[in-house]
Amino acid sequence: MKSVFSAMLLSLMVFSMPTGAQEHRSTGAQEAVTAAEDHRLLLQSDDPQLAANKQLVYDFWREVFEGGHLELADKYLTESYIQHNPNVPSGRQSFVDFFSQFTTAKPIKETVEMPLVSIVAEKDWVILTFVQDVNEPEGKNSAYTTTWFDMFRIEDGKIAEHWDPARKMP
Repeated sequence: MKSVFSAMLLSLMVFSMPTGAQEHRSTGAQEAVTAAEDHRLLLQSDDPQLAANKQLVYDFWREVFEGGHLELADKYLTESYIQHNPNVPSGRQSFVDFFSQFTTAKPIKETVEMPLVSIVAEKDWVILTFVQDVNEPEGKNSAYTTTWFDMFRIEDGKIAEHWDPARKMP
């Protein structure tokens, strides 16, 4: 398991700057993280199963997470969906109950709205990497970009498990 994670992390570090990326923001001491201009390129794979897994996660993100269409959760999530974000309970119905507090359904966009950097798929894993804008700690007057990731495990054509680097909210 450790070697799979290490390989995925290395892949993200090496392949997270796709050709045709657009400049997001200059940061001075570091290079700015950039979003991909063409998501269709990110969804491609020589392996049809990996392409299908990427598309599944991408569509879940667009339709359910960003679009707020929680009624589609059963199309994308296993009933026993496991959540590793410390703020969201496990289970498909728990996911729906949690996010229904914060979202309402809106028109579904053709592409993911968040600034998407990469989609990496290996076996039954898919990782979405996004640009994240961060403000300096209090007293400083600058901001910078970094990355945020969401990792999913696919089982029988549905999302069975999710990870991200979130910390407990107060």
